[in-house]
Amino acid sequence: MSAPLPERVRVVEVGPRDGLQNEPRALGTRVKLDFVEALAESGLTDIEVSSFVRPDRVPQLADADEVFAALDEKPGVRYWALVPNETGLRRALEVGVRHIAVLASATEGFSRANVNAGAGEALTSLEPVVALARHAGAEVRGYVSTVFGCPYDGEVPPRQAARATKALFDMGCSEVSLGDTIGVAVPTDIPRVLEAHDAAGVERSRLALHLHDTRGTALANVWAGLTEGITVFDASAGGLGGCPFAPGAAGNLATEDLLHLLHGTGIGTEASLSGVARASGLIGRELAHPLPSRALAAFRGSRGRASDS
Repeated sequence: MSAPLPERVRVVEVGPRDGLQNEPRALGTRVKLDFVEALAESGLTDIEVSSFVRPDRVPQLADADEVFAALDEKPGVRYWALVPNETGLRRALEVGVRHIAVLASATEGFSRANVNAGAGEALTSLEPVVALARHAGAEVRGYVSTVFGCPYDGEVPPRQAARATKALFDMGCSEVSLGDTIGVAVPTDIPRVLEAHDAAGVERSRLALHLHDTRGTALANVWAGLTEGITVFDASAGGLGGCPFAPGAAGNLATEDLLHLLHGTGIGTEASLSGVARASGLIGRELAHPLPSRALAAFRGSRGRASDS
């Protein structure tokens, strides 16, 4: 299947959660709030703010309650929180979170490393979480990790990933994001995985792609996704992040790189590259390393001349 390029794409910004969770040290709550609020000012309409996980597992996000309680929410922006279980969900609901994300794995090895349970068992454990979130009036978004490859199990059969995606939709997720957790996908993998989802009865219009640039193929995979009808992509400001449970998986797709590609080919988004670059500059000053986004570096080198269309 090959589709015409879309006129618009929705970008889900995951830097404050997926990006910062992989940093070696935790940043202050006020810094995180400033980062999230700057991202909202850039025009982004979906921002994953934090995760309500055990502090000993991801200490970088231990202040999720404080961040959400103090967040100055901008109208029209959906602020997402990842929750691993019912305990995390109840914490999120207590501070007013209305957009919940849950995570499943396509593989046994990654699931056991991430949540200490097999893939099927972990999916079953999410059913009451999604049900409770929906009963509370929250929207629920799903993630399936290791769709294109696993650091523990190796190659992943596409139909195996599609089964996990279908299970999340059956629970009540409104959208599911397919994750290239260790950045091994190449463009020919995208239609192969999507065709398996077609066969499982999953609508492509409800799918997103969450691509990592570990091996430099993220933007090529975005293009493959666009030609296959995908119109939602996750990205991380400045290229922050990776996954603490997947060795060697540093390197989310940078939001600035994604926006440069989309805007340069006439595909609209709600976000401005210059606005995201300002947010990245803010967080970059707090970190002890340069941000890997190539478009961000070029934007700074050209003194801010970039396409924001």
